[in-house]
Amino acid sequence: MDTRSFPTKGNLLINKSTLALARQGYDLLDRKRNVLISAIVDIVDQIRLINSEIDVTFQEAYSSLELANVQLGVNTVLDMAMAIPVEDSVKIYTRSVMDSDIPTAAYTPGGNSPAYSFYATSEALDIARLKFARVKELTIRMAVLENAAFRLSTNINKAQKRANALQNVTIPHYENLVKEISNSLEEKEREEFIRLKVIKRKKQSEK
Repeated sequence: MDTRSFPTKGNLLINKSTLALARQGYDLLDRKRNVLISAIVDIVDQIRLINSEIDVTFQEAYSSLELANVQLGVNTVLDMAMAIPVEDSVKIYTRSVMDSDIPTAAYTPGGNSPAYSFYATSEALDIARLKFARVKELTIRMAVLENAAFRLSTNINKAQKRANALQNVTIPHYENLVKEISNSLEEKEREEFIRLKVIKRKKQSEK
């Protein structure tokens, strides 16, 4: 048996303190959940905008690439594509949102100058290069946002479960415990008061 359920004034104070902490914990978790929900709603809006832009940019990039393949030949375009350096400017780090570590990325786009020479190229190839560079930038941003949305969603679920446990289990348990101990102590005080009155009357009658 939990000794904290014994009807004593010390246990009453302990359980009242625990109940106050549980309520405070619930309020903090509720605020955290609301902040995380607000953050994820903002991220979803950004993802929606990037999605629409990335679809259009992909279509334009592939159209320009197809035209360049027709004008220059597939092998020539492939040789020029091999001259493009490997992307190594993406840096991954984390930021904190209500104690939730959210990964993000710092990306520095390269210059507008192509990695191939202008000799024997076409405008279509230049347009395709710029469009695919934009697609790469949008894809990086999309990956960061989707990862952040996943992390936030996981943390929202955790906060929700903890808040539910406090609201539906812990807080009602200590509310009942405080009520039961208070009632028991009040009953003891009434019994003690009546006992003292009986003793007092008995002494008065003896006099």
